[in-house]
Amino acid sequence: MLVNLKEILKIAEQEKKAIGMFNATGFDSLQAIISAAEELNEPVIIAHAEVHNVYNDVSMVAPAMVAMASNAKVPVCVHFDHGVSLDMIYKALRLGFTSVMIDASSLPYEENLKVTKSVTEIAHSMGVSVEAELGRLIKSEAGSKESALVGKPEDFYTRPDQAKEFSEQTGIDALAIAFGTSHGFYTAQPKLDFDVIKNCAKETGLPLVMHGGSGVSAEGYKTAIENGIRKINYYSYMSKAGYLAAKKVIEDGSTNYLHDVAFSAMQAMKEDVKKAIKVFSMK
Repeated sequence: MLVNLKEILKIAEQEKKAIGMFNATGFDSLQAIISAAEELNEPVIIAHAEVHNVYNDVSMVAPAMVAMASNAKVPVCVHFDHGVSLDMIYKALRLGFTSVMIDASSLPYEENLKVTKSVTEIAHSMGVSVEAELGRLIKSEAGSKESALVGKPEDFYTRPDQAKEFSEQTGIDALAIAFGTSHGFYTAQPKLDFDVIKNCAKETGLPLVMHGGSGVSAEGYKTAIENGIRKINYYSYMSKAGYLAAKKVIEDGSTNYLHDVAFSAMQAMKEDVKKAIKVFSMK
């Protein structure tokens, strides 16, 4: 069942849980995510990140994503993640994505607000939800350290008062906030500031988004959800599960066929997604 982000996050709010967003970088990961959600009878968000466009062009994967979401037995949102170029965001809108993220967080606040408001007006006219970001994570979506961020990570956490103004003036449907997570793999458990979540939720009244969700402890997820996180972006450790499964098949020499390797990776990713969904669902 194809739905937009606002609709799927309404379910999250009603049930006081978070919906997992998983990047579908190919047909193997797309199959893994949808089948995992269907087995658990839980809603899910499938995403194509602009940074991943080099691996699978959005024009090729969008029709498959929309078709699989439409035919799924559970609510599925098709999300364009970390859109930094307006051309790519508008392309995603034309291709049938039901949610887009405008990531102008690297711009000065006033510019972020202006660009986000413009995208929101266009997307809403098409029935598409919008997520935006305020504050900065220490690592970019591509996994590299943000060279422009000089100082302590907490210096770039989302300010609740600013989040209130930003959400009111842009009309967005969900807000990604910075409170201690990081994109990519963690070398140690992140120190999360749950007061930032609580205060941003109170000031904005919006469903909040955790970026860099892979690698957070089960207790960290639980507390974040209790304070207002309703969407969790999860990719790195799902991808690693697939990589390790593929590596094992290759190293044990059990097959010379690429499809066997890809199938093993898909199954491993599916199991990892199921584990994440169970935690996010507070079960």
